[in-house]
Amino acid sequence: MFVPKIYRVEGDEWPRRVIREHALATLTTNGTEFPHATHLPSLLAPDTPDDAPLVGAELLGHMNRANPHWRALAGGTPALMVFQGPGAYVTPAVYRVDPAAPTWDFVSVHVRGQLRPVEDREETLGIILATVAHLEGALGDTWDPTSSLDYFRQILPGVGAFRLEIEAVDAMFKLSQEKDDEVRQRVIARFEDGDGRHRRLAELIRVHGVDADRHGVQA
Repeated sequence: MFVPKIYRVEGDEWPRRVIREHALATLTTNGTEFPHATHLPSLLAPDTPDDAPLVGAELLGHMNRANPHWRALAGGTPALMVFQGPGAYVTPAVYRVDPAAPTWDFVSVHVRGQLRPVEDREETLGIILATVAHLEGALGDTWDPTSSLDYFRQILPGVGAFRLEIEAVDAMFKLSQEKDDEVRQRVIARFEDGDGRHRRLAELIRVHGVDADRHGVQA
């Protein structure tokens, strides 16, 4: 992913947040005729220390073994995982200047590495349970899967789990940093009147645009 310097962030804290908060990733790998792409839940391995670099850490994920993408995977397959954060259209009307052009503010994290399919059934079950724990803790009602373990084992033959060792991370936080503070404040005000996605963008613009220096964010 091409990331202009103005849209980069320093360190792993913000990419880690995007991976944690936007767990539905897009896994892409090369195919014989065209690239494979599958949308699936993914998370950092639970034993990853919060302060550990992302490079060298592992992502866990799983998909349906009936998916042709699964059959195309092999040990050591180069892969790209895309985690898409909030994004929204920015109308030039908020700029109050002429000429102007519309744009799209968004957050995206691309993770590249080597993917290794998991063949061991208990390890696969462990990845599924780790995924459930992560998603329930962040988005659910802390549902306890204990009473469903027998059912999990019944459907296990149809689940293909994998580990991806992270080799590189690209993060793009395009949040109107190229505009002056007055314009960014108008973009923020516009987004604050929108839905949850827009309001989250407004928060991020404050950190990565208007308040970038105060938060130590590279802009």
